Amino acid sequence: MSETPRIVVVGGGAGGLELVTRLGRKLGRRGKADVTLVDANPTHIWKPLLHEVATGALDQSLDEVSYPAHARTHGYRYQLGAMTGIDRDRRTVQLAPIHDEDGEQILAERELPYDYLVLAIGSVSNDFGTPGVAEHCYFLDSTRQAETFRRALLNTFLRHSDGGPGHASKLSIAIVGGGATGVELSAELLSATDMLSSYGYSKIDREQLDVHLIEAAPRILPALPERISGSVATQLEKLGVTIHTETMITQADETGFTTKAGDRINADLTVWAAGVRGASVLSELGLSTRPNHQIQVNPTLSSVDDERIFAIGDCAACPMGENKWVPPRAQSAHQMASTVYGNLIATIEGKSPKPFKYRDFGSLISLAHFDAVGSLMRGRAAGRSLFIEGKLAKMFYVSLYRMHQRAIHGVFKTTLKAIVDGLNSVLRPRLKLH
Repeated sequence: MSETPRIVVVGGGAGGLELVTRLGRKLGRRGKADVTLVDANPTHIWKPLLHEVATGALDQSLDEVSYPAHARTHGYRYQLGAMTGIDRDRRTVQLAPIHDEDGEQILAERELPYDYLVLAIGSVSNDFGTPGVAEHCYFLDSTRQAETFRRALLNTFLRHSDGGPGHASKLSIAIVGGGATGVELSAELLSATDMLSSYGYSKIDREQLDVHLIEAAPRILPALPERISGSVATQLEKLGVTIHTETMITQADETGFTTKAGDRINADLTVWAAGVRGASVLSELGLSTRPNHQIQVNPTLSSVDDERIFAIGDCAACPMGENKWVPPRAQSAHQMASTVYGNLIATIEGKSPKPFKYRDFGSLISLAHFDAVGSLMRGRAAGRSLFIEGKLAKMFYVSLYRMHQRAIHGVFKTTLKAIVDGLNSVLRPRLKLH
């Protein structure tokens, strides 16, 4: 190991950015470690908010975090790039070359040395190899994908408002995946429809919009308690969302989906928000992975193959009892980042790392400005939860984002951001229209 430990974190999502921020403050600023963040994008948006970026309810230019600026402030380095491989013998990370919009190379393929490596590259939707999905569906796994969908959404509303040949008076959007992303996107689409109409941008109102939410399980939000699932389903149906449960999609095309039963769900826009898997590159690193490409880790969150490599967040397969795994949620990434932070400090100081213990603090679902539903865990006993909805649930939902901001910005700056957000809600349009 080098005289100054080199810690490389690949992925600046919820867990990765919180981790490098804490490591930078504790070690980087004091010269006790060289901390580097690697990410293929120059900015960060909290992933649970991508459905708001996709409808324009959240303006990414106002909320995104610039990695280079954040790194300078918090004592770590930033490298733009996508990981293509690792050399465990030489302890290096390989980064792909970077090209501009015209395909001209800006940076050549590079290597970064490390003493400790943390993989935090999150997850992507799993299309399970369903024909036509990759070609015809929009995904919301990144800010770029969410922005692409937002532009397509605005263009589609304009075309249908024109009322010209080939454009029906009704507009249909189909979303596959009844998890949190699909559910929250459904509600945001209805809210966006109202606002687009109020701004005079579109002639389509909520009665002319068909939103289909498609789930293969017997109910939406299958990973959450039935009381939450049932309440959310009732609210969505009242708002006008058509929910299709126990519906398996076998094919996607330009005009919608074909189900296993042979039925058709026609749509002008199709979104795939079903399934979670790690990025394919994780299975090309020479480390043990699950079939969904998640890195298999020990209780300390180090790889089962290499104690100098850690994995956190959605890309980590962390066992939680027999045939159970820590769920791919933002609170999991936050807790894992805290554990790996402590374990890296302990390892550098010659102490023993501690095992990760996941604690479920509850679940919250936001239905745009219409409603919010969820549960908060009461104590550490399993099954003890408090069901909440309405304004109280909305307040707790917003607080989750503030907690993330506090972790990466500190209390003072987060307070200022909350004030600015309040002012922007009055001074700026409620929807990004350009």
